[in-house]
Parts: sequence; C-alpha cells; structure tokens
Amino acid sequence: MDRKLLADHKRVGILLDRLCRQLWERSAELEQLCIVGMQPRGVLLAAAIHARLQALSGRLIPHGQLDITFYRDDFRRRDEPLRANQTNIPFLIEGQNVVLVDDVLFTGRSVRAGLDALNAFGRPRKVELLVLVDRKFTREIPLEATYIGLQVDSISSQKVLVEWKQSGQEEDAVWLLS
Repeated sequence: MDRKLLADHKRVGILLDRLCRQLWERSAELEQLCIVGMQPRGVLLAAAIHARLQALSGRLIPHGQLDITFYRDDFRRRDEPLRANQTNIPFLIEGQNVVLVDDVLFTGRSVRAGLDALNAFGRPRKVELLVLVDRKFTREIPLEATYIGLQVDSISSQKVLVEWKQSGQEEDAVWLLS
C-alpha cells in the first residue's frame, strides 16, 4: 500500500489555526456557538478546534461528542455489528449555532447520519460542517463543508487517514493511502 504524506504535524497545526480563525471571524455570535465532534474520528479534531478557539476568543464554548452509529444507513447491512460510541452533549443545542466536526468528508453519508442524530437533541438555529480534509468528487449526498482545512482530489479506491498524536501516533499527520 502506497502512502503519500498530505500534511505533516506543522501543516496540520497551520490548518487547525486557520480553521479556528475562520470560525472566529464568521461566527458573529460566539455566545451561541457550540462544537460537536462526530464519533469516532471527529472528536479528536473537535477537541483540538475547541481548545484553540477558546484560547483565541477568550470565551467558554460548549463542546460535545455525538455518536452516529444507530443513524447510519448501513447499520444493518454489515457482517459484524458496529460498536456504538459515547454521546456526550452536556448542553442544550436548541437555538444554538452548531459546528458539526468530522475529520474527513467523503461520501457525505456520515454527515447525514450526524444531522439525523443531532435532531434528537433539539432544533439548532444553524448547523455548519467543519472538516480537516474534503475529498472532492466523491459525494453521494449533496452537501458541502463550511470550513475546510485541506481539499484532496482522490478516487474511491484511495483512503485518507488522519493520525493524531493524542491517540498514540508519533505526530499529527494526514496521509493518502493507495
């Protein structure tokens, strides 16, 4: 399997800083902003964005984790059952501006499941999508991210892998696997 480095730890840091600044600039009402990371891979990105945005803005911003397992359209089509993750949203999302966070935007099916799962917690005022990597030309559902760290031209047989130091990897990195 070929591995091509798309972003090393320095570039990942720059991408995270840029995403936080874009969020801060576009979010006129930070007091109504909350960040929700989609389990399993979006929660590490959401935690990094949350910490940097709070430091940048000097405000407390609600932050949670959303499990989409039972909202996936392929939940019953797998040979092995999916393991559910934890949902932890210790705040109300009703009327809030929710930034839904995932590491890679591929077909859009996970985001659709995330939107369905989010509705179980109330009706947000607005939902925006933040992704570290957008795999262009692979969408099956017509949606796009509001905040994008990196866009990648890839084919369906390739995979984008995001590695995080806090999950045991040597350093933060983004790889394209062929």
